Amino acid sequence: MRENSALKAWRGGGQTIGGWLSIGNAYTAEVMSGMGFDWLCVDLQHGMLSYDDLTYMLPAISTRDTIPFVRVPWNEPYEIMKALDAGAYGVIVPMVNNAEEAAQAVAACRYPPDGSRSFGPIRAAMYGGRGYAGEANGQIACIAMVETAEGIEQLDAIASTPGLDAIYIGPSDLGYALGLGPAAFDDPLHVETVQRIFAACRANGVAAGIHAGSLAFTRKCLEQGFNLVTLGSDGGFMAQAARKDLADARETAVAERENTGY
Repeated sequence: MRENSALKAWRGGGQTIGGWLSIGNAYTAEVMSGMGFDWLCVDLQHGMLSYDDLTYMLPAISTRDTIPFVRVPWNEPYEIMKALDAGAYGVIVPMVNNAEEAAQAVAACRYPPDGSRSFGPIRAAMYGGRGYAGEANGQIACIAMVETAEGIEQLDAIASTPGLDAIYIGPSDLGYALGLGPAAFDDPLHVETVQRIFAACRANGVAAGIHAGSLAFTRKCLEQGFNLVTLGSDGGFMAQAARKDLADARETAVAERENTGY
């Protein structure tokens, strides 16, 4: 079976940089896959795309060595299984509140006897290659997002869930959970909570991830030691470049844009 190079790096304590795909288009997915990201995540939760888009975006990513992940809309086993059957090499599961929910996500990612994933890797086996059925449990990444008040409270229980590969922080929802709002990344309580989540990952032997969304924040997170960091999204990169070039052409200041976090 094709190796999950991102997961291998995390297991060895290494660091990876990923990109976010929020536009439902095979061309943008293929362009992003050619940039050299370690992994790309197709966003079915907040992205402007559907499962139908996923079926041609994952093959577009497969033209390169970039590892394809999917953020599923919710912690629903059928959503997780369909994403994996389409060829995702891991899922990011939002709003995981406790150990029971984390275990549910893990079970949906693993074939019996390790979990409850139903067998039917329609495209996954073609992408993964020979040996998929026997090796998928060790190659598919299960990543839980800790970004709610209950999730913070149950952090250690979530991080110690057997089979969980990583915890991924959504800084904006984390800000809401802390009563700070979606853009309070520099608030001492937010910084302290991010560090607490990072420490729990280290203590329990799971990879630590975070949605950075900017070069400066990405550098900071890598210096801190995070294993998976999202540099930015397809839509964000496009808007950033267009905004700058347009301002340069008009010789005006770069227009401000509302930060959506993605």
